[in-house]
Amino acid sequence: MDALEFVRVRELDIAVRIWNPTASRTLVAWHGLARHGGDFSALAQQLGREWRIIAPDTPGRGLSSWSLFPAHDYLYSHYITVALAILDHYEVQQANWLGTSMGGLLGMLLAADPQHSQRIDRLILNDVGPELNKQGLIALSSYFSVAHRFSSFPDLQSELKQHYASFGITQEKEWQELALNSARRLPDGSWTYHFDPRIGEQFIHDTPRDTWAAWKNIRCPVMVIRGAESTLLDAETLPRMAEVQPSLKVLTVPNCGHAPMLNQAEQVIPIRQFLDTSLHSYNSPDRAATAASPIYWLMKQWRRFFSQ
Repeated sequence: MDALEFVRVRELDIAVRIWNPTASRTLVAWHGLARHGGDFSALAQQLGREWRIIAPDTPGRGLSSWSLFPAHDYLYSHYITVALAILDHYEVQQANWLGTSMGGLLGMLLAADPQHSQRIDRLILNDVGPELNKQGLIALSSYFSVAHRFSSFPDLQSELKQHYASFGITQEKEWQELALNSARRLPDGSWTYHFDPRIGEQFIHDTPRDTWAAWKNIRCPVMVIRGAESTLLDAETLPRMAEVQPSLKVLTVPNCGHAPMLNQAEQVIPIRQFLDTSLHSYNSPDRAATAASPIYWLMKQWRRFFSQ
């Protein structure tokens, strides 16, 4: 990480981790439910110096403020407000967006919203989609809706390795780094995780939505990464996603569950290729032939207008 900055959004301070702050290209990387922006360190290092990585900590996680009003602030509607404030603060008019789990759903909602869809240039979903396994969701909500307390740091690290075994981490050094970045010491000397236990209330207060409708409204190029052993994104969902978005790029990561850590070359190289590919190549052959024409542009604006 090359910089750590704090952006004030209403009454909350949002921690933003940045790699390669002077790079010419920008990727916004948004973490999952109970993680933080530091998870993208390996991705930033492997993606290269040409990419500025902006990785915020969602309110209630990492170094960002905890909310006094979880029923108001730990919701996707508020996360959208935070995301737009981050984009505006760093003067990012169009963002390449990579989101793990919750961060992917956040990017999907932004890309599908007629008012904000133009802010997302490309979208990468890490082990998430418009339909999620109900049992997997129940398991997540159950684990993260209660406070976790450990008498020693090794106890926390042991629990962390067991809970996040599906991340596909193989190096002991990586496990140690994950534990150090996930721990918080309590006043009595015991240990807990870095996040506010009340983030789990998101499952209670957030408004149910038809995410298939959102998926249908996405107009930018999309890539989905799925852990081969994912408990959240079922393999059977991918063909249905591709039916709605025919140009969808799919990467299945072996020996991973929910969610791939994006810390290995086999995962990073396809991401770089997706980001480097010309936007025109994602259109159908007929559309590609006319993508540069004024008529094509007018048709695109017409579709945007009547989708509102």
